[in-house]
Amino acid sequence: MINKTFTSKKFIFPAMLAFMALVGCNPEEDMNPSTELSADATLLSQGVHPKSNVKLRNNHYVVLSSSETLPAGIAAELTAANGEVTSLMEQVGVATVYSDDPAFAAKASKINGVRSVVRDLEVQWYNPDDMKIVELADVGTPPASGDNDRFFDLQWGHAAIKASQAWNSGQRGNGARVAVLDSGFDLDHPDLLPNIDMAASRNFVTGENLGYALAGVGSHGTHTAGTIAAADNGIGIIGVAPEAKLILVKVLRDSGSGSFSWMINGIIHATQQNANVINMSLGAAIPRNGRFLNDNGTPEDPSDDFIENDTKAVQELLIAINRATSYATKNGVTVIASAGNAANDGNADKSLLHIPSASTGVISISATAPRGWALNPFSTFMDDFASYSNYGTSDIQFAAPGGDYIFAYEPNGLNVVTVGPTSQPAYVFDYVFSTGSNLKPGTASYYWSVGTSMAGPHAAGVAALIIGKNGGKMDPAHVLAKLRATADDLGKPGRDPYYGYGRVNALRAVTE
Repeated sequence: MINKTFTSKKFIFPAMLAFMALVGCNPEEDMNPSTELSADATLLSQGVHPKSNVKLRNNHYVVLSSSETLPAGIAAELTAANGEVTSLMEQVGVATVYSDDPAFAAKASKINGVRSVVRDLEVQWYNPDDMKIVELADVGTPPASGDNDRFFDLQWGHAAIKASQAWNSGQRGNGARVAVLDSGFDLDHPDLLPNIDMAASRNFVTGENLGYALAGVGSHGTHTAGTIAAADNGIGIIGVAPEAKLILVKVLRDSGSGSFSWMINGIIHATQQNANVINMSLGAAIPRNGRFLNDNGTPEDPSDDFIENDTKAVQELLIAINRATSYATKNGVTVIASAGNAANDGNADKSLLHIPSASTGVISISATAPRGWALNPFSTFMDDFASYSNYGTSDIQFAAPGGDYIFAYEPNGLNVVTVGPTSQPAYVFDYVFSTGSNLKPGTASYYWSVGTSMAGPHAAGVAALIIGKNGGKMDPAHVLAKLRATADDLGKPGRDPYYGYGRVNALRAVTE
């Protein structure tokens, strides 16, 4: 993921400093693809897929019952087996347990009504330590925008999906409730605060709070939430559904890692809090053969890595996740997830399963982007398929704006241009601009970022507009049908590997 951040004073904008965080794709950084290819070949020779990004979580277990309800008295029996029950998900027949007893899994498996006991999986979704921060020049006082929200001109994704035209038709997401399952959030951000349902929001990450606590980097959760439902309040940006309510559910650490059990808990919680839409801008590439590279607790030192083989853990955790997403959709929740950023061809490579985008009932979103939009904002094509996005005929249902970084490598990409209130290198404006963490007390932050993580929220916002027009409740199958009937069919006619049924269109979704 590539980020670009700047901070500005809440409610007033005297002068701003911009910060550019480049992750894994710095135009000035020399790369050595031969080294990466060699490492990939070594992993492949050992049956480990190099694009897998998961590891088994020691001493943390997921217990599945034989049915989609938990056996009576299961908590006491798991405790008797020397386990510490950390959550009971009665709705889907899943429990999570911590135990340092090597015999726990064997003992718990003998409990009547238990189907399986497997170790949890953990994923490092993104790593803030990999970002390079570069301070840019003072951009001065922002001029007045054509919209009363100062940075709306930077939101090319809204233009691509015709969001403002949808608002002009009278649809702004009023009555819809969107749960954002992500890392921590800036709970005081002035663009989010009016729409946050704080009572329904919750943290599932051990040892952390709901609020984003790291300084100096953009908050992934805050960014996705802003794209979905930042308020139209004359301050910074506007979400696709600016009158929808936000249920913020923390399932990832602020450092970017998280377990599958936290995600499952988050899905159940969002459903119980009457969410109409769940957005999950997260994903794990699960190896179907169950072979994982274990970093032995030292991610910076590959010399002690070893391979684990646990096909059963993969199979059972997929069942647990499918139970959770099925529970959500059966209870009226439209579930949306990003398709992933590994440029993986799902038609050719069947060795990985991307979760949760491939889970039961989940709508998978790929990413689109302009190339050099800032050079001609009114005529640049905004629907190129993003260079990093996963693809595949059965893997993608819709596309949405996610941005891209490849214009940085073209002749005009580093030319400084001005759009709206800021002047930046041209390639930066091809990113998605949204809310960020509060880097300093009393400030509001905004930043650019790239990924299918940014595409999913655009689609979630459109779903919220559809549901709001329908009075705040709508069967997920009907939401899917409306998205499909009103998407702009790009690429080959019909469903194709890149755009799925097409790029979502907010205006058509609420007027046809």
